[in-house]
Amino acid sequence: QVQLMESGGGLVQPGGSLRLSCAASGIMFSINAMSWYRQAPGKQRELVATISTNNIKSYADPVKGRFIISRDNAKRTLYLQVNSLKSEDKAVYFCNSIPPEDKWGQGTQVAVSS
Repeated sequence: QVQLMESGGGLVQPGGSLRLSCAASGIMFSINAMSWYRQAPGKQRELVATISTNNIKSYADPVKGRFIISRDNAKRTLYLQVNSLKSEDKAVYFCNSIPPEDKWGQGTQVAVSS
């Protein structure tokens, strides 16, 4: 059974940082490309960052230069370092494999407010 458990979100001031984590089970983590997505209130879920099985990384334009995706295959965990946070980064952040599993985790909330 696939389980994706995101954590690490919180409330930060503009310019702040967080490290998001995603613990994965029930999938062949090391042989799957993985991604972070986010969904802001009233908006569709969007792709934020992707990391391949050989650590090639790609980012959506709004987060380039500020977010860093990484993975630890031994721990079956995906990370997203989010830096220089802006109000428009406020969203629930999710992880999933590529292609995405049908079952999504609950996500972790990132809020940015002064």
